[in-house]
Amino acid sequence: MEMLNTASKYLQNWAEVHGKAAFCKDSQVPALCRGRVVRVPAGTLVRVVGTELVIPCNVSDYDGPSEQNFDWSFSSSGSSFVELASTWEASFPAQLYQERLQRGEILLRRTANDAVELHIKNVQPLDQGHYKCSTPSTDATVQGNYEDTVQVKVLADALLVGPSARPPPSLSLREGEPFEVRCAAASNSQLHTHLALLWELHRGPAHRAVVALTHEGRFRPGPGYEQRYHSGDVRLDTAGADAYRLSVAHALSADQGSYRCVVSEWIAEQGYWQEIQEKAVEVATVVIQPTVLRVAVARNVSVAEGKELDLPCNITTDRMDDVRPELTWFFSRTPDSTLPARHVLARLDRDSLVHSSPHIAVSHVDARSYHLLVRDVSKENSGYYFCHVALWTPGHNRSWHKVAEAMSAPASVGVMWLEPDYQVHLNASKVPGFSDDPTELECRVVDMKNSEASVHFTVSWYYTVNRRSDSVVPRELLAVMDGDWTLRYGERGKQRAQDGEFIFSKAHKDTFNFRIQRTTEEDRGNYYCVVSAWTKQRNNSWVKSKDVVSKPVSVFWASEDSVLVVKARQPKPVFASGNTFEMTCKVSSKNIKSPRYSVLITAEKPVGDFSSPNETKPIISLDQDAVVKLENWTDASRVDGVVLEKVQDDEFRYRMYQTQVSDAGLYRCMVTAWSPVRGNLWREAATGLSNPIEIDFQTSGPIFNASVHSDTPSVIRGDLIKLVCNITVEGALDPDNMAFDVTWFAVHSFGLDKAPALLSSLDRKGIVTTGRRDWKSNLSLERVSGLEFLLQVHGSEDQDFGNYYCAVTPWVKSSTGSWQKEAEILSKPIFITVKMDELYGETFAHFVNS
Repeated sequence: MEMLNTASKYLQNWAEVHGKAAFCKDSQVPALCRGRVVRVPAGTLVRVVGTELVIPCNVSDYDGPSEQNFDWSFSSSGSSFVELASTWEASFPAQLYQERLQRGEILLRRTANDAVELHIKNVQPLDQGHYKCSTPSTDATVQGNYEDTVQVKVLADALLVGPSARPPPSLSLREGEPFEVRCAAASNSQLHTHLALLWELHRGPAHRAVVALTHEGRFRPGPGYEQRYHSGDVRLDTAGADAYRLSVAHALSADQGSYRCVVSEWIAEQGYWQEIQEKAVEVATVVIQPTVLRVAVARNVSVAEGKELDLPCNITTDRMDDVRPELTWFFSRTPDSTLPARHVLARLDRDSLVHSSPHIAVSHVDARSYHLLVRDVSKENSGYYFCHVALWTPGHNRSWHKVAEAMSAPASVGVMWLEPDYQVHLNASKVPGFSDDPTELECRVVDMKNSEASVHFTVSWYYTVNRRSDSVVPRELLAVMDGDWTLRYGERGKQRAQDGEFIFSKAHKDTFNFRIQRTTEEDRGNYYCVVSAWTKQRNNSWVKSKDVVSKPVSVFWASEDSVLVVKARQPKPVFASGNTFEMTCKVSSKNIKSPRYSVLITAEKPVGDFSSPNETKPIISLDQDAVVKLENWTDASRVDGVVLEKVQDDEFRYRMYQTQVSDAGLYRCMVTAWSPVRGNLWREAATGLSNPIEIDFQTSGPIFNASVHSDTPSVIRGDLIKLVCNITVEGALDPDNMAFDVTWFAVHSFGLDKAPALLSSLDRKGIVTTGRRDWKSNLSLERVSGLEFLLQVHGSEDQDFGNYYCAVTPWVKSSTGSWQKEAEILSKPIFITVKMDELYGETFAHFVNS
């Protein structure tokens, strides 16, 4: 056992070194290695006299060059072999075979470096025997087998194949018609052989397998014939002992060509089937005559909108008895039928069933004429129509085959629109003579022509203002009626229609009314109507087809201009401050219907600055509903000091209690007359201004003056600016009986062309108020004596330059102990300069002086 293991290891190492395994006969070691192996087909090869014998041989598991050489030898008995052919030694063949090798009847064909085929053409009975294939050794050691032998049997030709008729017939038939061809095949071989048969169709150099019967008795359809075979349209049958029939129930154009019958003979050897010979014969030529089919339609057709389109499609063909037509109508916007945009309108299938939409039909007039009927045509039906026809023949097992198809030239269809012809008449059945009278307009369709049942009318109402000039006046929509009779209001008429003042109605199918319940002056102008014709479409929708505008109707009445006169009077003159001021205003009007008045009391006073005129300020108002409102009355101490009341419908009274000197000025009544429009709405009819009533106090009291001076008119930035407002009094007055409101202003410019800015104020009660500032300097204001008020600017900035002045409002205590406000006085301005440094200051001063 130890020696056996050692030998096994030695053989494994040898195999690794030589890159292969050697097969050792009669060795106790298992098949660890294999050497060269030469192979030919196993078993016995059977061939028929006259056929070609091909024996393949290959070698594997060898050493040496990749291309190997082969020697062939022959023995009729299997014991003594004669050299037949060689791939590497020209003198190898025996003299017996030299002539056949030279004629090419025997040859070797290399198929690979390690494979070769022996070909013997036109094999004869003398070629029956044993053939040995051997390879010269190129191995380092001799291992394996270097030759192999196969036996060949040669049988006599016992296969008979022929057509059913000679010469082969030529069949001419139409598409859809049946045909059959036959082939006879039989074998008289003494051995047990099987026949296989294949029907082929040849068209020029190309050929197709139609159907086959294998040597094992199985039927197999060729590529592309599967469906026809399974439906029974293509069949292969046997007729008797040696006849084979190809039957085609319905010929197609693809069935045209030459039909060949290919028969092969097979034999079983050692459990395997071998094809021993094959014969083919041309059986028949089949010519398929094309079916004649022409389709024609009318080239140009015109039809009125709303009518019926009738398009005939006429068919011409050489066969109508055994075919069924299938007809399809197409529609396209272009005359090109090849475009994919064409649309299928209707289809009549081969069972005469129509497939279409409800408004389209197909009628069958006779066997050669079909009509397309399109009901209630519209402009959308204008275009090109195509008629496509396909002819079908019935096949086996309820199948159908198309034998011809054709498309007509386009039929150009134009749909003409016969629009309704009508006029519109607008009449004013009720015209207002003055404001608040009703207005009624009637819009009627007249002179109607080309009326169709599928047309109805709607109306739109418009208003324009009367103008004497030729300029274009924009129209305003009052209301519009849609195609479904839905009424929509314009901006001008929406609210009044909702309030019931505008009434729109449809008296008849061709008559429309518009009524204004209470006509106002704003309603004066031109009115007209637009009647729209609507056409019903096949989908039951409505499309507007025409608009006709009426002539305008003017709604107007003469009216005089509204006149409003206001007279003011003062029942009791004011002679001194502290008295009550009373003013009454009497109003009279003309050409204003049911007026109500609103009153505004104004006061015209001097503004007090250096350039503005007197300013008119509103004091108190009373609206047309008698609601009182304080306007620009800012005296907090006299909130209830003014009263405005309605004495009569046309008379109003204004009172101002405890008048002060500052109340001096011109007082007027501004009166506005309002006229009712609709509901709770009012419109302004006229405005009038009364004559002025003056409050002028004649007094011998003190006279006040104000002035400003400064010890620092020019400072360096950051220095303190001091300004003093001095008040002087002319006349004897106890200092305890006078007080002052002092306010400082500044105009930050070289001139007085800008608005003054409030700096700080100190009222008579000592309360200081400082205005808003946008830079860092600070302000302080104090009373340094009874008549002197000091303003200081701390940390002055460049922006603090400009004109400074003070405004003083004196308050004087009367003998009754009440304080009376005097007229405001203003000081003259003083210019303050803020310098960056000394050099800049000199330059800036020079610039200012220049």
